[in-house]
Amino acid sequence: MTENRHQMLNLTDEDVLNMYETMLLARKIDERMWLLNRAGKIPFVISCQGQEAAQVGAAFALDRKVDYVLPYYRDMGVILRFGMTAKDLMLSGFAKAEDPNSGGRQMPGHFGQKKNRIVTGSSPVTTQVPHAVGIALAGRLQKKNLVTFVTFGEGSSNQGDFHEGANFAAVHKLPVIFMCENNKYAISVPYDKQVACEKISDRAIGYGMHGETVDGNDPLEVYRAVKEAADRGRRGEGPTLIETISYRLTPHSSDDDDRSYREQNEVAEAKKNDPVLTFAQYLTSLGILTDEKEKEIIDNIMTIVNEATEYAEAAPYADPSHALKYVYAE
Repeated sequence: MTENRHQMLNLTDEDVLNMYETMLLARKIDERMWLLNRAGKIPFVISCQGQEAAQVGAAFALDRKVDYVLPYYRDMGVILRFGMTAKDLMLSGFAKAEDPNSGGRQMPGHFGQKKNRIVTGSSPVTTQVPHAVGIALAGRLQKKNLVTFVTFGEGSSNQGDFHEGANFAAVHKLPVIFMCENNKYAISVPYDKQVACEKISDRAIGYGMHGETVDGNDPLEVYRAVKEAADRGRRGEGPTLIETISYRLTPHSSDDDDRSYREQNEVAEAKKNDPVLTFAQYLTSLGILTDEKEKEIIDNIMTIVNEATEYAEAAPYADPSHALKYVYAE
């Protein structure tokens, strides 16, 4: 009999079903975007496939009314949980005027939505890390019991922004959760050619903070780690570095051909541990996800994705003169 692990984490059956729905919604939006790209309708896709469990598990452990998230470009699971919609994401993919992230200015994956405390990222990787530290410091000065949550890839953990942000947060014991989503490849470079230490979390001790590595294919394990990190942060015990181990199931982006740097049988093997499938199996084994319930969830998600696609494709582009707004003083 399967152990009820979510109950031990004080999560209800409804909570874990919501987790699964969010993971599946992220996957279906992502898959639709690839089809739209290959059909020549949207210019670019940078995928979350294979990392949904880490993203959704983490986001469920945070307080959406108080905490701030500073996602990196793959974090569709995080921002869906924090309130962004399939329609918002499709408007971004089509670069339409209503795109809440940037009004169609930015590439997809540059998430930002003030009302949901999703802080805009920049194209140079890792610049969001010092921003997360700054928001945590501002929260302390304003006596708010908030936590900031920032994500990045393992390649980004080599950037100066990460080291400076981690050091400052640790010295001042700021409530920051640094989550490295280690998907084994920084674009085309494998882990062992970019990092000498065994685990990214090994770096935590150098800053004097708690660090741990968890299974990024297990949303419940990620939930536990992030929840504990958030609790530590709110108690004034400082930041945490969490590394989630998963696998990038797609090329780096729609402009990448991953066949040039990794064997396709490696990808096929990784797909056996696809977190969307393995979490569904966990829920099924406990009788939480029945065939009928799964069909209902999939039908509902596909309706959402179809309606979002149709709306975004038909939505107007911004007037060309709009490109000059927010660039030069007016």
